[in-house]
Amino acid sequence: MRQVINLNKDWLFVKDTTDIAARVGEQVDLPHTWNAADGHDGGNDYFRGPCLYVKTVKRAELPAADRYYLEIRGANSSADVYVGGTKLAHHDGGYSTWRVDLTESLSDETELAIVVDNSPNDTVYPQMADFTFYGGLYRDVNIIAVNNTHFDLDYYGGNGLKITPVVEGKDAKVEVEVYIKDLTEGQSIRYTITDAAGEAVAGGTGTYTKQTFDINGVHLWNGRKDPYLYTCTAEIVENGTVLDNISARFGCRSYKIDPNNGFILNGEEYPLRGVSRHQDRLGVGNALLPEHHREDIDLIMEVGATTIRLAHYQHDQYFYDLCDEKGLVIWAEIPYISKHMPGGRENTVSQMKELITQNYNHPCIVVWGLSNEISIGGSDDDLLENHRILNDLVHEMDKTRLTTIAAVSMCKMDDPYLLIPDVVSYNHYFGWYGGDTSMNGPWFDKFHETHPNIPIGCSEYGCEALNWHTSDPKQGDYTEEYQAYYHEELIKQLFTRKYMWATHVWNMFDFGADARAEGGENGQNHKGLVTMDRKYKKDSFYAYKAWLVSPEDDPFVHLCGKRYIDRVEEVTKVTVYSNLPEVELFVNGKSVGKKTAPDHFFYFDVKNEGESTIVAKAGALSDEGKIRKVAERNMDYVLREVGAVLNWFDVTEIEGRYSLNDKISDIMKSKRGKLWFLSMGLKIKKKMDANKKGKDKGEKKSGGFEVDLKADGGLMQMMGGFTVLRLTSMMGMMNVSFTKEELLKMNKKLNRIRKPKN
Repeated sequence: MRQVINLNKDWLFVKDTTDIAARVGEQVDLPHTWNAADGHDGGNDYFRGPCLYVKTVKRAELPAADRYYLEIRGANSSADVYVGGTKLAHHDGGYSTWRVDLTESLSDETELAIVVDNSPNDTVYPQMADFTFYGGLYRDVNIIAVNNTHFDLDYYGGNGLKITPVVEGKDAKVEVEVYIKDLTEGQSIRYTITDAAGEAVAGGTGTYTKQTFDINGVHLWNGRKDPYLYTCTAEIVENGTVLDNISARFGCRSYKIDPNNGFILNGEEYPLRGVSRHQDRLGVGNALLPEHHREDIDLIMEVGATTIRLAHYQHDQYFYDLCDEKGLVIWAEIPYISKHMPGGRENTVSQMKELITQNYNHPCIVVWGLSNEISIGGSDDDLLENHRILNDLVHEMDKTRLTTIAAVSMCKMDDPYLLIPDVVSYNHYFGWYGGDTSMNGPWFDKFHETHPNIPIGCSEYGCEALNWHTSDPKQGDYTEEYQAYYHEELIKQLFTRKYMWATHVWNMFDFGADARAEGGENGQNHKGLVTMDRKYKKDSFYAYKAWLVSPEDDPFVHLCGKRYIDRVEEVTKVTVYSNLPEVELFVNGKSVGKKTAPDHFFYFDVKNEGESTIVAKAGALSDEGKIRKVAERNMDYVLREVGAVLNWFDVTEIEGRYSLNDKISDIMKSKRGKLWFLSMGLKIKKKMDANKKGKDKGEKKSGGFEVDLKADGGLMQMMGGFTVLRLTSMMGMMNVSFTKEELLKMNKKLNRIRKPKN
């Protein structure tokens, strides 16, 4: 039978080399990334290049077998495998499993050398996106020892077992297909299906590689309510001896996505309300251990999510297993993102084949994502053809699931790109990137009215928050209070529209985006409901828990703003979240009243005098915090951009005139303001052109953004909600920077322009 030997221990790591003979480096254990520190510290300068991993394998320490395969479960983003100095394989795509047959190259002592490379290129996705492309051997590496006759290890990283259950009334038919190398006369295949208790419920032996079995009185996989799993085992048998064996868990469920009623699971409406997840974390990068995955799934379960969008690439098999076990409904996708590359079509196809082949048996997955925000620069014929090829490929490989895309706000409702997949979702940030929160629900109503037969969902929405605080939250201030307000509004708008097939918060966790320079902690996207180190649940986390978690399962009460103590106002607004029907608030031991709130958001006005202890009670539960009256605003609560040449409070403001602290949309209301903005756009374009020339000369750039900044472009319309200062700070993601002198000069010009009278 096959044996799996883990090779994670004791690799020699040599940075920035393709020389497989290099030996000056450090000893590391896998999983490992070379960007664990610089991948989310800001500056858009994390190392992207080739690195070498070397390990010696002794034949005597391996079990006896006919064939040996090297299994690499994640090497970002391209890799070459050398055995004894000879190159055996190359692989493009950093998020999937792939294998190399080592059999003919093994000796008594064999040196394995793997060159992993996350350098920029124009053929392997992703290359432009708002997250860090961590390099490394960041998942397990194994040797699999097998018989000459074995379940196929060569086809797109799969395990050679494909299980397709179809529910028919109270029963299920389960088609099992296996892929075998070198099955010979006298050998047979033994199939066994067992229930969760390990009892056999179906099976048989024969030589057919495709068999169908009946499960009478099938126990359904029913989401979080009852995520019941069966196990299918296949064995190659000869004269009573098992030569090779594989197994996989599966679930029996039916579902459909209805344009009016949303997601239907096993014949019942099952609203998909959840989050998106990136796989990295602070100080670890993408080199996660099993305990990290378990902590993530526990937090997602606690918030009450019924679905996860696993963005923007294939995640670890262990995490899909956890989703199966917990009953979470999954959107799985490839990293075809942000920028269509004409030379990348082959890579989108290979990554999709790997994603489906390796994950086909997971009952948690219901849709395959074709792309994310790929039309940000508009759709052309090549992009559309690429999507049609992918859509047809998915339906050929998997006739049981649907396809979807995540379109960006600027993608018009009549774009032909929207007609390719089975269902559609949009990434909207009204209320954070331009517009205001009230625009979200009506936009989806308009889409639903325009396309009544296309199921529509929201694949991304979110708002950044760090440890900044205010009693007067405003769009773009990065405070925990504005994020809480934003999500209160979005919850009420999105969760009450039953036609929306799924909603996914962007994001469950803060994540690495080294190009980002905003919010006061560079190198991260801070839209998470939980911090990147998983240590702090922001107030907005509890807004979702209040809506999504039944009080019978996990009753709670949460007092918001506990990190915000010093306050200048005479009367302060206190917000409480709870999934219980009534909350009573106490100030210094005295009740200030009881309130009910059908939307689970409870608001109280409290006199701010001296120091007050605030206690929120709901049933037998309570949560406590403090506020303190101060004469002047505590500047520790005020955003200070790290490395910024100017902060908002350094900007000269003149009553009735514009400044860098004004929103683009307000400046555009003035004729002189429009002219000023156009001149600014020319300056930005000039800087971007200069950067492009530098890139063309071979300068290395990390993964940032390249976008069209025409004044009439869709992205600029979205950015109307930015202040000029915020926009210039964000331009760092596009490798565009401004000096203090340039910004002061801009501000001086704006100070000369009068604001229109209302």
